[in-house]
Amino acid sequence: MYNNKDGYSRYRKKEDRAPRAEAQNGAGEDESPSIVFGRNPVMELLKSDRTIDKLFVRRGDREGSITVIVAECLARKIPVIEVDKAKLDSLTGGMNHQGVAAMAAMKDYCSIDDIFRIAGERGEKPFIVVADEIEDPHNLGALIRCAEGAGAHGLIIPKRRSAGLTSVVQKASAGALEHLAIAKVANIASALDELKERNVWVYGAEADGAPVYDTKFDSATAIVVGSEGFGISRLVREKCDFIVSIPMYGRVNSFNVSCAAAVILCEAARQLKTK
Repeated sequence: MYNNKDGYSRYRKKEDRAPRAEAQNGAGEDESPSIVFGRNPVMELLKSDRTIDKLFVRRGDREGSITVIVAECLARKIPVIEVDKAKLDSLTGGMNHQGVAAMAAMKDYCSIDDIFRIAGERGEKPFIVVADEIEDPHNLGALIRCAEGAGAHGLIIPKRRSAGLTSVVQKASAGALEHLAIAKVANIASALDELKERNVWVYGAEADGAPVYDTKFDSATAIVVGSEGFGISRLVREKCDFIVSIPMYGRVNSFNVSCAAAVILCEAARQLKTK
């Protein structure tokens, strides 16, 4: 649980949360080469096999081919975000965007089945990381690096309220993005239900949990880490079988989300690799 992008703090109920800025204006997105803009380029992108994370549309612009683009994205359940012209100008570096821009993933997503298949191919118990609404691309990239380094078979992220697989994430992962399977799901709570049905034990990382060093990881395991600002959401927490925490011995009482994940993942990996 994290009180900011550098903090690991106590749980706060979801209803206590302030409104998300990006839900209003798309703020916080990566200004990177993964942005495709202009009506014809976006139409061609939709015809390709490349994964699209989000569509940005100029607020109030619903005419001509933009109507077709929006309808196609909605049919595919691609999030459509209305933004001001200034935001689109920023995303596209001031180029002629014609009121529309799409954020395409740097890497295609896989399915939860694919993650289980990877575990089976390695002859190992499934070891999965779940990121509940991590919006900072640097933190997501660092988490990917930690997950891959700890030997996780895959990472699960939500479609909404999460950083996508952008160039910033790729750079922050230090190359680990190329080696880790990443699944994008509509609902994290439902994904956890699926994992539990497949005999995976779910551990949530929160400050009020049992010490991670006293916790047994001896079966198929999923580790859930929460957002930088609010930690694991209430519903996701309720889906966890166990809540674990990191004992702190210094003057500070918190770790960055990726640092905290590294500690917990390495302890879980140590136990799983010795079983």
